[in-house]
Amino acid sequence: MTQPRSKIVNPDVTRWYHCISRCVRRAFLIAEYQDFDRKAWLDQRLRELDSLFAISVAGFSVMDNHLHLLVRIDPEVADSWTPLQVAQRWLKLYPPRVNRKPVTPTQEDLERFAANEPWIQQKRARLASLSWFMKCLKEPLSRKCNQEENCRGTFFEGRYKSIAILDEESILTVAAYIDLNPVAAGVCRLPEHSPHTSIKERVEHMIAHGRLQDVAQIRTGSVAAQRVSEGIEQSHWLVPIEDQRARGSIREGIKEGFTFGQYLMLVDCMSRTVREGKAFISQEVESIFDRLQIDAQRWMERVTGMLTRNRPYGSFMSTSRAVLRQVAQKLGLRQLANTA
Repeated sequence: MTQPRSKIVNPDVTRWYHCISRCVRRAFLIAEYQDFDRKAWLDQRLRELDSLFAISVAGFSVMDNHLHLLVRIDPEVADSWTPLQVAQRWLKLYPPRVNRKPVTPTQEDLERFAANEPWIQQKRARLASLSWFMKCLKEPLSRKCNQEENCRGTFFEGRYKSIAILDEESILTVAAYIDLNPVAAGVCRLPEHSPHTSIKERVEHMIAHGRLQDVAQIRTGSVAAQRVSEGIEQSHWLVPIEDQRARGSIREGIKEGFTFGQYLMLVDCMSRTVREGKAFISQEVESIFDRLQIDAQRWMERVTGMLTRNRPYGSFMSTSRAVLRQVAQKLGLRQLANTA
């Protein structure tokens, strides 16, 4: 039975979600078209929304006819904003208009909106809402594309599919699955060369900081190169792979003690399985799985299954049946359909 989104997207259950949105009839509507690069527009829009919403982007892949997102909802961040900060963020999304044209709000405008408590409460809630995040991502593109082609109608099929991710292993599984989408589709051979993906964004960020040699060493299995993300990820807009809060960082990452260098090694190992149809797990990669306390073979089978499946089923994902039972009981449901 289909579950209402209010039960699926619940920060009290999990803050992590895998969102999928497909073009109507699966047509290649996000491919490069005429006046502007639609994929590049989505890349930039994701960065912009990440800076305005209390929702953090940890992974993304923009394909010709669909897109994948891995996001974390941060409601406590929205609660910490002052009324003026809420007004500033919302009016960047929806600026006031004069003669139907958007204008930059004045300080008086901001203070007037900030003094309207019911308005602030509503906008604060929306800035922590996954539904509003997806609406602000997809609706402007739909309007822009319809205007470019002088047509009307639906651009995306439905709203979007959201899958609640209930444990750390599943988060890493979804992150790798999203970054490997172009490899599985035959768009490119190496994950870090995949256009319009989070893994390419992360690698380009490292290269911009003069760490090209380190990226190359990761591919050779260099143990030293596995630590290349030390400090660098903290200045990038995407959620860091490594959670370094125990060492003084203010940014929450995906997993403590797990670096971007190690993540890239795992994804590279998985990409060879996708390309060649066989898995070769080096001693260095095996040691990473051991430290993560993850069964390497099962993890790779799970990612492969997601990549070869026509479309994901279920609205929850966990590697633990006990966790699924606990969440079902909390939501007052008999059972949950697991995508893992």
